Amino acid sequence: MQVGALVITPTRELALQISEVIEMFLQKFPQFTQILLIGGTNPIDDVEKFKDKGANIVIATPGRLEDMFRRKADGLDLASSVRSLEVLVLDEADRLLDMGFEASLNTILGHLPKQRRTGLFSATQTQELEKLVRAGLRNPVRITVKEKGVAASAAVQKTPSRLCNYYTICRTENKFNNLVAFIQQHKQEKHLIFFSTCACVEYFGRALETLVKKVTVHCIHGKMKNKRNKIFADFRALKNGILVCTDVMARGIDIPDVNWVLQYDPPSNASAFVHRCGRTARIGNHGNALVFLLPMEESYVNFLSINQKCPLQKMVLTGEVVDVLPKVKAMSLADRAMFDRGMRAFVSFVQAYAKHECSLLFRLKDLNFATLARGFALLRMPKMPELRGKTIPGFTRTTLDTDTIRYKDKYREKQRQKMLVELKEKVREPLPKRNYIKNKSWSKQKTKTERRKKRSAKRKLEEGSDVEDEDMKELLKDTRILKRLKKGQITEEDFEEQITSGINSKHSAGGAPGDEVL
Repeated sequence: MQVGALVITPTRELALQISEVIEMFLQKFPQFTQILLIGGTNPIDDVEKFKDKGANIVIATPGRLEDMFRRKADGLDLASSVRSLEVLVLDEADRLLDMGFEASLNTILGHLPKQRRTGLFSATQTQELEKLVRAGLRNPVRITVKEKGVAASAAVQKTPSRLCNYYTICRTENKFNNLVAFIQQHKQEKHLIFFSTCACVEYFGRALETLVKKVTVHCIHGKMKNKRNKIFADFRALKNGILVCTDVMARGIDIPDVNWVLQYDPPSNASAFVHRCGRTARIGNHGNALVFLLPMEESYVNFLSINQKCPLQKMVLTGEVVDVLPKVKAMSLADRAMFDRGMRAFVSFVQAYAKHECSLLFRLKDLNFATLARGFALLRMPKMPELRGKTIPGFTRTTLDTDTIRYKDKYREKQRQKMLVELKEKVREPLPKRNYIKNKSWSKQKTKTERRKKRSAKRKLEEGSDVEDEDMKELLKDTRILKRLKKGQITEEDFEEQITSGINSKHSAGGAPGDEVL
């Protein structure tokens, strides 16, 4: 029941793949057992399975594994099961650190014995990984795998020699048209198409499903929770088809017979470029990769050649390019769900572009928002901070009121109509007047309120008392003289003199001693 080996991977697809390979080896070693701990399944099922059968080899994603260490209340003490651990493997170790799993990894490593063998595997090494190696590994040994028989000049190249790496330059408004035209020319092949965001996958994936006939199109991204495992398995089984995805599929995934890796959006960091290309030309097979660049992004080619040792050849797309954007607009007009997807895709793309690692090459100020919106087949510009106060010449919004576009899903449309009615009623109701104090801190506002309360209380006191104005003035004067005495500004003799003179003046005015208010 003791765990001897632990393999941690950044994505569940990669964990699933490793589990399948290990299963093949375990057929020859029936004395060992393995367990797969990944998201998208019920954690209680994993707890019961581990308690019932145990496992000598655990393959897991960081989130689910960390969760398993906290399941003592459910009767699982995983910490005691890893005391005899011999081997720890961090697959795609640099990506594990990139994806923000550092806190989870630290928790997991805290449960593991110090005396163990640790292996960090990746096609690319980052600075963070180098720090981890120096800090966390005893007697580290670097093992570099290179292709046999490759010439010395090409030995530094990071991508396989049988991979043909291309780039093409196209204008923003024609980019999607070029992608569709390319796929139409290679219908009988298997494609992986990478987009920068989950929202872009949702939008352009749906568009491709409609525009590319007689080809199976699957979409996969990190925000899909329960469907991912099935979609991944279905696409692997296909002989030809399209998988539209984010970088969740960029690393380690072995999909048989991928002919083309198409990068519609360049990745946010340069190392991901190498990993994306690595989904084709695997284990001695031939493969092709193509990245679509805008005219102002062409210098990225030279950057990749120097930074990632990844040379690219220019490809000029031939054949007829049909304008499919009016069809995409028609899809948005026919279903509000598609209209919403387009708006989200545009906003997410702009935000991802602004955060690009190569900010000197991919600059937001170089983007033409009008041509970009036309390239996304938008009906109108979305409301977003990046466009606030800007006029967008060159973009013509649809004459139709976009609020009248209905959802095809009747339930969603019913909910939307209900919400619109509620909003209209809120607009009709006059809002209660509230005096907001602008640009004042909370503490100052509180002080002002307290002062107002004190003044009000004083007024009430004055109104409710029998003390005449003249008497009140005299009392306040005496109080001021007393304060001056306490501060040492006057002597006791002066104090007596001033008080006495005040009383005398009052008496001389016709007042009686018994009228004093003390």
